[in-house]
Amino acid sequence: MSGGASALYPCTITHVRTRPSRYALRHRTYLWLIDPDAPPRLPRGLRALARFEARDHFGGTAPTVRAGLSRFLAARGVDLADGTVTMLTQARVLGHVFNPLTVYWCHRADGSPLCVVAEVHNTYGERHSYLLHPDRDGRAVTGKEFYVSPFFPVDGGYRMRLPEPGERLDLTVHLERAGGRPFTATVRGTRRPATPRALVRLALRHPLSTVAVSLAIRLHGIRLYLRGLPVQPRPHHRPQEGMQ
Repeated sequence: MSGGASALYPCTITHVRTRPSRYALRHRTYLWLIDPDAPPRLPRGLRALARFEARDHFGGTAPTVRAGLSRFLAARGVDLADGTVTMLTQARVLGHVFNPLTVYWCHRADGSPLCVVAEVHNTYGERHSYLLHPDRDGRAVTGKEFYVSPFFPVDGGYRMRLPEPGERLDLTVHLERAGGRPFTATVRGTRRPATPRALVRLALRHPLSTVAVSLAIRLHGIRLYLRGLPVQPRPHHRPQEGMQ
C-alpha cells in the first residue's frame, strides 16, 4: 500500500451530554489520516474497504477532494495555492460512507500552519464546514451554524481542540450554550501504519464501520427521544458559498 503519509487510527469516540439529563455513548472504530493529493493505493482485492471520493466531501461536485477544499477556502479569501493538506476521515467502505466529522489541516508551501477546516455531516444528508484558525495548541472557537443533533437548536458555539495527529489522535469538541457545556465529543486513538494487514484486521474488528457509526447515532437518538428529550425543529439548510 502506498500513498503519501497515510496512517490508520483505531480510536474511541465518546459523546457526553450533561443537559437536560446526563447521557453518554462510546463507540470504537478507525479513521484514516491521508494526503488527499496522494490517497493510499490499495491492492485490488482491498479497494472496496477504503475509497476516498470527492463526492463525499464539500459540495460533492468538485473533481477532487483537494479541489473542493480549495473552492471552499477561496470563497472565504484563503488561498491554499501550493500548500499541503492532511485529512482525517472515514473512508467509503463497501460502497457506504458516513463522516460525522472530517478535519483538514492546511499548511503553506513552507510548512507553516495556514488554517484548519472542520467538515460536519448530519444524518439528514446535509454538510457544513467551519474555517478555523487554531492557536499553537490546536484550540479554536466558532459559532454553531449547523443543525446536527435533533435535541439541540442551532445556537451557542463550539470550543474545539484539534491538534494535528501524530503518534496519538486526541480531538475534543465542546458545545457551549448559555449556562454551560451541555455536550462534549472526544476522539482518542493511536497511530498504526496503513498496511494491508492492518486494514484487514481493523475491517474484521469493525465490519461495515461507516454503517455502524450511522446506526449507532440513530439508535442513541431513539433512546434519548424515549427518555423524553424534546426534538428541536430542523431549520432549512442553505448550502454555504463554495459548497454547492
